[in-house]
Amino acid sequence: MISSTASSFILSTILLTLLLSQTKAQLNATFYDSTCPNASTIVRSVIQQALQSDIRIGASLIRLHFHDCFVNGCDASILLDNSANIQSEKDAGPNTNSTRGFDVVDNIKTALENSCPGIVSCADILALAAEASVSLQGGPSWSVLLGRRDSLTANQAGANSSIPSPFENLSNLTSKFSAVGLDTTDLVALSGAHTFGRAQCRLFVNRLYNFSGTGNPDPTLNSSYLTTLQQTCPQSGSGFNVANLDVTTPDSFDNNYFANLQTGQGLLQSDQELFSTSGAPTISLVNTFSSNQTAFFQSFTQSMIKMGNISPLIGSNGEIRSDCKKVNGS
Repeated sequence: MISSTASSFILSTILLTLLLSQTKAQLNATFYDSTCPNASTIVRSVIQQALQSDIRIGASLIRLHFHDCFVNGCDASILLDNSANIQSEKDAGPNTNSTRGFDVVDNIKTALENSCPGIVSCADILALAAEASVSLQGGPSWSVLLGRRDSLTANQAGANSSIPSPFENLSNLTSKFSAVGLDTTDLVALSGAHTFGRAQCRLFVNRLYNFSGTGNPDPTLNSSYLTTLQQTCPQSGSGFNVANLDVTTPDSFDNNYFANLQTGQGLLQSDQELFSTSGAPTISLVNTFSSNQTAFFQSFTQSMIKMGNISPLIGSNGEIRSDCKKVNGS
């Protein structure tokens, strides 16, 4: 005889399995094939154009998708501006004066609305833009699963608490990834997106002069790299100068990010922690990805698809925003 506790556990497990399979059934690569067949081509062409004048834009766009998915799931809540009812996630600590590319998202939305009005969600635009940004700069391509809908609200407090910080140790990073269903392999693979783009001095200057109150630089920093970074980021500077996240190939999507970690040339504390935390399970992954770009690309695409599956709004939940910055009718 099964106890009532056991039977309710079995029932809840069955319901969870059905819910997960329903989500996967809803998100699929052919979602717009009949309603907006050129969706991914349109997204790609707008980004291609944007890259001509801003080589950083690919990294900026993938970061929007990342920061969106970690807060209430991949629902384009990060794109909403402040309004009477909404405290924008753009003003949260991890995003303010930092996230960029919103104008390109608007350009993509305009192009899609001209071609197939009211069809493609802003959440799916972020997912498609992330893939196009990676593949256009030398990285892998993958089939983006689609069918997300857009949120009706934002969660500024959630953005402040849930998005991984560049100042965090490996334990905290692992916990924040785990909270959204991502594991250690996902953490290392997705961190590899720092193979392109820039970061502001204020996000790593703590490592250059007085690390953790020691009065000395972070000991894991390569000494010649430290000298270069101190020139870019003087101790009394504004904090808004930028440095390349990947010191060797700053604008290409490749596996050099991992080789940089092996030589103490990770820019952010959260980067270098993956290799320099003694006994960490992340070290062997860094070594594998450094020596085998194909392995990195395969893991990265799997982790991007997994991240894109975090709590999407599907079916009749949410809406398809006509303007990514605001809820319809507002």
